[in-house]
Amino acid sequence: MTVATGTGISDTSTTEGALSTLKRGVLLSPEFSAGLAGTLVLALLSTAGRVVVPIAVQQTIDKGLGNAGGPDIGFIRTAVALCAVAVLVTALCSYLMNVRLYKTSEGGLAGLRTKAFRHVHDLSMLTQSGEKRGALVSRVTGDVDQISQFMQSGGLMFIVSIGQLVVASMLMVVYSWQLALLVWLAFLPLAWALRHFQRILSAAYMGVREKMGDLLAAVSESVVGAPVIRAYASEDRTGRRVDETVDAHRDAQTRAQAMVALTFPVSELVAAVATAAVVIAGTLLGIGGHLSAGELIAFLFLVTLFVSPMQTATEVFNQAQNAIAGWRRVLGVLDTVPDVADPGDAGETLPRGPIEVRFESVGFAYPGGPPVLHDVTVDIAPRSRVAVVGETGSGKTTFAKLLTRLMDPVSGRVLVDGMPLDRVRFSSLRERIVMVPQDGFLFDASLADNIRYGRPDASDADLVLALTELGLADWLDGLPDRLDTPVGQRGESLSAGERQLVALARAYIADPDLLVLDEATSAVDPATEVRIQRALDGVTRGRTAISIAHRLSTAEAADEVIVFDAGRIVQRGPHTELVDQEGVYADLHTSWITQRTL
Repeated sequence: MTVATGTGISDTSTTEGALSTLKRGVLLSPEFSAGLAGTLVLALLSTAGRVVVPIAVQQTIDKGLGNAGGPDIGFIRTAVALCAVAVLVTALCSYLMNVRLYKTSEGGLAGLRTKAFRHVHDLSMLTQSGEKRGALVSRVTGDVDQISQFMQSGGLMFIVSIGQLVVASMLMVVYSWQLALLVWLAFLPLAWALRHFQRILSAAYMGVREKMGDLLAAVSESVVGAPVIRAYASEDRTGRRVDETVDAHRDAQTRAQAMVALTFPVSELVAAVATAAVVIAGTLLGIGGHLSAGELIAFLFLVTLFVSPMQTATEVFNQAQNAIAGWRRVLGVLDTVPDVADPGDAGETLPRGPIEVRFESVGFAYPGGPPVLHDVTVDIAPRSRVAVVGETGSGKTTFAKLLTRLMDPVSGRVLVDGMPLDRVRFSSLRERIVMVPQDGFLFDASLADNIRYGRPDASDADLVLALTELGLADWLDGLPDRLDTPVGQRGESLSAGERQLVALARAYIADPDLLVLDEATSAVDPATEVRIQRALDGVTRGRTAISIAHRLSTAEAADEVIVFDAGRIVQRGPHTELVDQEGVYADLHTSWITQRTL
């Protein structure tokens, strides 16, 4: 198991063997084994039916055509009829086997995707930020698709091939154990070589999956960042970056396929040698009276049945290595233990009511970096409105993330209503404490759907009432379709200020007891700031509210201001007191006034 440290997700399962990886993957999705016994029976019947033709040929030659009294037409007709029935039964069993395999594999893959997706959301923001978003999506989509291809194609060929090898081998031994041994000796070196070649190919396909993740990351970033790319006329530079990831993926795929291609001529060469050896040795056995003509011809049919899965094994081998690489990357996600874990049923539930916050000697450092918070101790009273201010990089945003448990401190502890934050169930925590981020992310849905994220059972009337109470009724009436107005991808149909209004309405209808606002009025025009400030008054009324402030108006409206500098709390008090004291806050106030007058 890997403990998430904020540096991304490690593929710890690369140290496992291929069979161990496949076993763990199948066990993670019980749907894969549902009805497996029935599928294996059908596979056995479908493969057993393939040996009917060689047997029918042998019997027809030796008993039908070689009958002492002349050809036995009746026997030949019976043999052909039985052979036709067996072929039809084989085809039916093969069809049913395919259907069952597809249904079980799709069920297992759906379960696997669900587990991986939910586990990604269980990981902390630090862990997610340590992994490229496109690469993270690739683990849940593209890597699972590779597993799907193997389970429904390569896995099917593997089951049929194993059955065909076993049945053909058994029948070959019945006809001539000497020739059967000769065939096995011919293929034994190839089987040994493939076992060792698997390790090299496994590493090559792991590289392919990693390059695909890099490719998806580069493409998704260029699509999301298209406005910035156009604004700075950097299309060519972005195109070159995407081209480089495309070329890297192509080269990795080509190297892996070149290794696989090596196995095809080798297997064909071994098959030719085995067939030639059987013809020579079988002829000698026939001359010695140990093998009939029909048995030799039937044996050659069986050699073809034996060789066919050995040759298709290279394709199965190819798909298996790609799938194993996918399994390892998916298992890498599932093996990553969240560093910010939900205590679940063992956790506590916070009762409703105004929240008191306490930081006790809290320290924090990002993985591999210097400390960003030093021995922070502070109490915040229930129902108070607190503005947290400071220069960029002073630690105020980290303070907010620790309070909402997007991250955990490396020292000290955070308490809400006297209870350590890491003991509170996530379901209770997210209900009681809500954070409104700076970007006000919106989903590609209607305005109503986005606000309803705060309370899924809210009716349209509840949404209208909430917007009215926030003083946003006139803004709602100005939208083309009111609540049904589509906001576009990431809310691009709305302005930055309007997106923030939606985020505030979402938080308001969630009705939290502690509201954390990260720079809620940044990057908006003065008129929108007034509207947001009016909405903020409604959102924060009657509950504990902590605002990460970059504007003077937010600090002035707060009951108390907490000033951060270099990861420490250096000042605390009402705006009217701090503004008259020498220190960081007075300097920030002077800067705000200067910006306002420019």
